[in-house]
Amino acid sequence: MNKIDAEKMARENILPFWQEMADKEYGGFYGEADFYGKINKTADKGCILNSRILWTFSAAYNLYKDEAYKASAEQAKEFLFSSFLDKEYGGLYWLVNNSGQPVNTRKQFYNIAFAVYALSEHYLSAGDQSSLELAVTLFDTMERYGLDPVYGGYIEARTYNWQDIDDYRLSSKELNCPKSMNTNLHVLEAYTTLSRTGENDRIKKALENVLRVTLDKIVNKTGNFELFFDMNWRSLVKDISYGHDIEGSWLLYEAALAVGKEELINKTKQAALLTAEVTYNTAIDKKNGGLFSGCDESGQISGKKEWWPQAEAVAGFYNAYELSGEQKYLDAANSIWNYIKNYFTDYTYNEWHNELDNNNIPDKNMPKAGFWKCPYHNARACFEIIRRMS
Repeated sequence: MNKIDAEKMARENILPFWQEMADKEYGGFYGEADFYGKINKTADKGCILNSRILWTFSAAYNLYKDEAYKASAEQAKEFLFSSFLDKEYGGLYWLVNNSGQPVNTRKQFYNIAFAVYALSEHYLSAGDQSSLELAVTLFDTMERYGLDPVYGGYIEARTYNWQDIDDYRLSSKELNCPKSMNTNLHVLEAYTTLSRTGENDRIKKALENVLRVTLDKIVNKTGNFELFFDMNWRSLVKDISYGHDIEGSWLLYEAALAVGKEELINKTKQAALLTAEVTYNTAIDKKNGGLFSGCDESGQISGKKEWWPQAEAVAGFYNAYELSGEQKYLDAANSIWNYIKNYFTDYTYNEWHNELDNNNIPDKNMPKAGFWKCPYHNARACFEIIRRMS
């Protein structure tokens, strides 16, 4: 694992695939491509995917100043403004059809957070004032409708016009509950990047608040992230998501650095290293390689490997190595990077495979691109390697 290796992965494998996904007819990017990279031009388009593409090409432009990356970011940004932005009630739609007409208008705060994250990065890379203005507007929307003023943190969802909703879930895999680790972690991620766009006391205060809630309510004593909660932060399941644990470990530390308070930085560093340690001890597959996805309440580990936890493990373990100086974390990052190159990377059609079975065979029924399959985790892992090794 080195800077040149990471640049090759990003610029020759990941980014070219997504450049080919641009929809020149209706705008934005196509919503789906199969295992072989064959595009479904009539698939619906999710706001999550569009925002993650916007973030990826904004970050790529910030790193390389390549005008082609700037154009791809602009393509995603324009479609977000034209098709996902609710001009009557504010916020963002969850899903539109292939031509950009609303299909699902629910307001998911996880979704809005990703747009704040992407728009902030777009402003930082391209200096687009309209992106910053919308990011701040969406921040205000989050604070008005998503923030729990009593117990802290952010709820999951509301209706299109900001009323209470019966089904909070991001997907059928989720527990129907008012709060989750996933939403609050990505609000934290979004506010970290938004805080870098300029000094703003209320944004930094909001970031500090969600960071402290995460440390106090979500990260448990063993270093794992609890997943689903009721309104007053009672944990509802004991499943573990190893990918979110190692991802959260380094995102928490980035947030603490953005807040800038020494006491909070030190507290977060200890939490990050505890999570990295428990992930190192329990989640690495010593037989077949890579990182397990997670385990259920009984301790049963999922045999399949998903693409995104591998990417986050590279960034998370490297972050732990930087914080601790312990060689084992660097070795873990290197090992999983090599596992990605050997088994997840598609050298024929580009990008990474979605899932592998316990024999490291890719599932050909899983999409190469889709509502949840995006360039954000794997491109970001490459960018983190490049940034940290430069």
